[in-house]
Amino acid sequence: MTRHLRLGINIDHVATIRNARGGYHPDPVRAAIMAAQAGADGITAHLREDRRHISDHDIKRLAKEVPLPLNLEIAATGEMLDIALAHVPHACCIVPEKREEVTTEGGLDVKGGRAHLHAYIGALREKGIRVSLFIDPDPAQVKAAAEIGADVIELHTGRYCETSGKARDEELGALQKAARLGATLGLEIHAGHGLSFETVGPVAAIPEVVELNIGHFLVGEAIFCGFEASIRRMRQLMDQASAETPENQDLKTA
Repeated sequence: MTRHLRLGINIDHVATIRNARGGYHPDPVRAAIMAAQAGADGITAHLREDRRHISDHDIKRLAKEVPLPLNLEIAATGEMLDIALAHVPHACCIVPEKREEVTTEGGLDVKGGRAHLHAYIGALREKGIRVSLFIDPDPAQVKAAAEIGADVIELHTGRYCETSGKARDEELGALQKAARLGATLGLEIHAGHGLSFETVGPVAAIPEVVELNIGHFLVGEAIFCGFEASIRRMRQLMDQASAETPENQDLKTA
């Protein structure tokens, strides 16, 4: 039996389009339900301090109306902790957040924020919420994540997606090494940020990665081919790449 690489769909930018004009359309909850129908395994939503896309009401509805696990992305602030504890999503992914950034620009500094993050993780886990830390593929950050009690690390794939040629190969190598290290330390390995049809294959082929979280590209691609079609295409590319990993080849020949 081949491994099933999970696909989490980030629906933030459906809300971005809605908020550009106000009102209720397009509805990110409707998009989440469509994602479930298209083969997604989970829904990711980033509740930012400035509420630039997903709103508190969206989170409430996602938790109640969507038949998939909810991965709530939050900064490690007191306000966001209270919201997470009130809604008890399946998982929380702690991310760095700067008010002026257009999108998340890099991974969390787990090593530098150990004390605060350790307590934060403890509060979430006491409620049965799985905790993921969004980090760069840096061995020091991977080790720190394991030491302070995270369940999951999500490796930041942004630099890999933004480069090309030798630089992209080097970034992919860093992702592969970080994934192997994290798995040996008992962490579950996820990856995401900036992944597209072009870039997803090599990341999906990393044997230790069990989940990819993808959003902006799929929402943009939906303009041209439809939301469900874009998700199904991504699902197909992920499955193809995952089936070619050494682990799955061994299972096929056993």
